[in-house]
Amino acid sequence: MFIHELDNWTNFVWNKTKVSDKLLEVTQALGYMHGRLSMIGFDEQLKATAESITAEVVSTSQIEGITLKTNSVRSSVARRLGVPAEGVSESISHDVEGIVSVELDATHNYKMPLTQERLFGWHNDLFPVERRSHYTIDVGQYRTHGMQVISGNFGRERVHYQAPAPERVPQEMAQFLAWYNDDSIAASPLKAAVAHFWFVCIHPFDDGNGRLARALSDSLLARYENSRLRYYSMSHQILADRDNYYRELERTQRGNGDITEWLLWFLSALLKAVRTSDAIIGNVLQKTYFWQLHAGKACTERQKTIMNIYLSGYDGKLTTKNWAKLAEFTLDTANRDITDLVHKGMLRAAQGAVRNVAYLPCFEQDDGIPFENIHQFVEGGQTFIGITYKGIDYREQLTEGDLQSLSQNERSLRDLAYKYFAYLVIL
Repeated sequence: MFIHELDNWTNFVWNKTKVSDKLLEVTQALGYMHGRLSMIGFDEQLKATAESITAEVVSTSQIEGITLKTNSVRSSVARRLGVPAEGVSESISHDVEGIVSVELDATHNYKMPLTQERLFGWHNDLFPVERRSHYTIDVGQYRTHGMQVISGNFGRERVHYQAPAPERVPQEMAQFLAWYNDDSIAASPLKAAVAHFWFVCIHPFDDGNGRLARALSDSLLARYENSRLRYYSMSHQILADRDNYYRELERTQRGNGDITEWLLWFLSALLKAVRTSDAIIGNVLQKTYFWQLHAGKACTERQKTIMNIYLSGYDGKLTTKNWAKLAEFTLDTANRDITDLVHKGMLRAAQGAVRNVAYLPCFEQDDGIPFENIHQFVEGGQTFIGITYKGIDYREQLTEGDLQSLSQNERSLRDLAYKYFAYLVIL
């Protein structure tokens, strides 16, 4: 039996003690995140938002097996938000424009009521006119036939879920929309989790239900935070744990109306997403600090552009070859650019390198900073660096690149402490 076959199936129940404990962890993590962001200006917050929305759009599509070019998505998001797109610009497809439009409408216009017409508009955006000939589904309207979620080869199919009959969909959605828009039920991470589950249970459209469910939960989270700015990607975390995501949905959809385990899974994923946002926020803080530290040192526009790509978390080492590739100039020009920045104290060669030398941005101030208790530790499978400054403990998640540099003795833990925490002093 599926959950929607129960009488009053939307009267969901859960273990309030367990869920409240996890919800408290989430709200504390969100508070810590917003506290860190208060240290940077609006322009930098907008850049962090652009990166988070880019990750959200790419990931929510990839969950459904759709691969979008990250640079194309980043270009679309940056153009709509009015921020510079760092890196190589690419042409923007209608598919990219459509899903970006849905995500931005959901998170920027979070105060608007959710209506049937608005949902139909989102569905149209997911399946643009230019691609309609590729689809055999109803677009911009509720489904008119039965829907099953099936896996397996022909003759050995497994039905994971069977949605309510199509004639029930309009009434089910009317009830859902009334609840979603009911201000007496305040927006919260808990409401976002319930909305996600409820919507995918109804499965109102032929296709795109998962992407729309995630957009709906993002909108409720934006309403809860009362902010159009986004600093974490829930879909990125769901993608990382996709098997358990589908497994928990199926288990709860076959349950008795107790959605405790689904709520705990969703809130745990949200907690991980918020904590993972440390990397995005950390890049913004590091970049802001780097340019303030080296203010007054003359750089060409090309040098600034390539440095910003690396400071934004470029997946690769800063070598002469990579610099030349990104700048689309010769190796000789790249070498002159790097040598000039080394001479000005903005770059230094990694320790121990002889051939194919990698360079590192310089974050340490001449007079030093009295960081205490600099240490490295592992928590939840992630590696962090921690320090104590003026009696307060701080921590940041180390990137894969910095972990590699640390293991190869290219950087010291103290050097990384300056990279990750010097913003506390200068900002």
